[in-house]
Amino acid sequence: MPKHYRPAGKKKEGNAAKYITRSKAIKYLQISLATFRKLCILKGVFPRQPKKKVEGNHKTYYHMKDIAFLLHDPLIEKFREIKVHRKKVKKAVAKKNKDLADRLLNRPPTYKLDRLIIERYPTFVDALRDLDDCLTMVHLFAALPAVDGERVQVNRIHNCRRLSHEWQAYISRTHSLRKTFISVKGIYYQAEVQGQKITWLTPHALQQVLTDDVDFNVMLTFLEFYETLLGFVNFKLYHSINVNYPPILDPRLEALAAELYALCRYMSAGPPRVTGNSESDGLIEDRRDGSSTDESELRLAQLQHQLPTNEPGALMHLVEESTAADADDEETKECKTLFKNLKFYLSREVPRESLLFIIPAFGGTVSWEGEGAPFNETDQDITHQIVDRPTQSHVFLSREYVQPQWVYDCVNARIILPTEGYLVGRVPPPHLSPFVDNDAEGYIPEYAETIKRLQAAARNEVLPLPGIGDEDLDNSLVVAMMNRTESNEAAEKKKKLEMLEKQYHEELKMEYEGITFSNLSNKKPDNPPDVVNKDDTQEDHVEDANEQAEKDATDITKTLMSRKQRGLLEAIEIGKQREREKVALLKKRKKNAESSASAKRR
Repeated sequence: MPKHYRPAGKKKEGNAAKYITRSKAIKYLQISLATFRKLCILKGVFPRQPKKKVEGNHKTYYHMKDIAFLLHDPLIEKFREIKVHRKKVKKAVAKKNKDLADRLLNRPPTYKLDRLIIERYPTFVDALRDLDDCLTMVHLFAALPAVDGERVQVNRIHNCRRLSHEWQAYISRTHSLRKTFISVKGIYYQAEVQGQKITWLTPHALQQVLTDDVDFNVMLTFLEFYETLLGFVNFKLYHSINVNYPPILDPRLEALAAELYALCRYMSAGPPRVTGNSESDGLIEDRRDGSSTDESELRLAQLQHQLPTNEPGALMHLVEESTAADADDEETKECKTLFKNLKFYLSREVPRESLLFIIPAFGGTVSWEGEGAPFNETDQDITHQIVDRPTQSHVFLSREYVQPQWVYDCVNARIILPTEGYLVGRVPPPHLSPFVDNDAEGYIPEYAETIKRLQAAARNEVLPLPGIGDEDLDNSLVVAMMNRTESNEAAEKKKKLEMLEKQYHEELKMEYEGITFSNLSNKKPDNPPDVVNKDDTQEDHVEDANEQAEKDATDITKTLMSRKQRGLLEAIEIGKQREREKVALLKKRKKNAESSASAKRR
């Protein structure tokens, strides 16, 4: 009998018991493939990769615990009810029973995903960490055309647009936006909410076309869950800043497609609070009806009626307002005052929704061309007008006309950049991504260095440090001279050691080749020792010694490594070599661009 013999009917062990294929899971749950896929998306169940695939590499495996978790979910019964309901409607229509079909269509079975939000995200921080894909999906569907007869329902698109504007209004109101970048895919944003960095992508305001190579059923299933998740997140965030949710918007601004501005007005006006008159009046009416109330309650109602704002908790509200400014961190204060005392006006050709979101988030005041705008183009207090046309019908000398990229670059640099490079008709400077670490990449663009100098000048870092007098300056010079002498002595010692090390390596090499001292003395040198080539300078000797020492150390280290560690080291070296090649390519492109620009100037 073999060692691992298992009789028929015996319980399975190992990977065969832990994992199950998708086809077996569908038969086990007794549902269709589409329902299984939808259930896995809503519950957050994903395929696994077992170490040993029992039934072959071409099959998809799920954990058996996840399938048992799906088996007891109430959504399976709801999906079965929906399937039965569709069959009843189809049968009624086939029998031409119009009354029954109408009754069934008016009472379809429904379900909610509120319970799944609590299941998948036990804390609010967990929901914020998983909000990147949610916001990207909601903003994508908010940009789709709301046309009847398409594969996406109109009410779903309107709901996505409402949720995205509510999220943007909160970010703008709390000044939580940190980075933004315009790319070919769309506009990237990064905000910091309760210590969590959230990055999402919004498409450009262009005409979107629904393609046939995308499975919209899967995307709509994701969207169904993300709508519920974002609704709960917005509810929690709005209540954290003492604003009622859902907000009540101005119907006139909503009809003019200015929902974001209407939301900002609603949040800046403050939440409507319940006054204390109703409570005090109720107590007095109960007293008149003869109900037993204590004198303390009546006095409390009278005192509450005498409050200046006639609202409960008015003192606490005043304290919250007074301490709100102190609670902000340094980064929030910097973002809040970036566009302070600046007034912007948007022309009709610029991306209005994006700028309406960014400018108020950094403390600026903004208006646009069209109905419902807070101020007109003729306002004399406007400092900057965002345009993207080479010619203007009216030019005001009291303001500056800049391209939209200036706003995004100012946000990423956290300073007000000079507007000379962003004037109308000029080619703007390169739009640098704030998500790239130039120091880690090994290549710093020229405009990034310019922005660093402007940031240092804005923070007064180019000026001499305050508090340094003449004596301190003399002492600092003496210390600098001493440090320079010590560094020179250390460099001389290092050179001597490198020369000795090189001589030692040469003797080892000759010993390895079998050259004896007698052969070496009989052999005439090509160059006499007192003659020194002009090309072989001392720096070349030092560089050769350093390279040889590094190579020997690397060879010794590799010999002591295992095969796995050696492969890992080679992979790291390949990655470093690719980074060096990438930096060299960028420098070459920069050199070619400069040469072509100089040729055009000639």
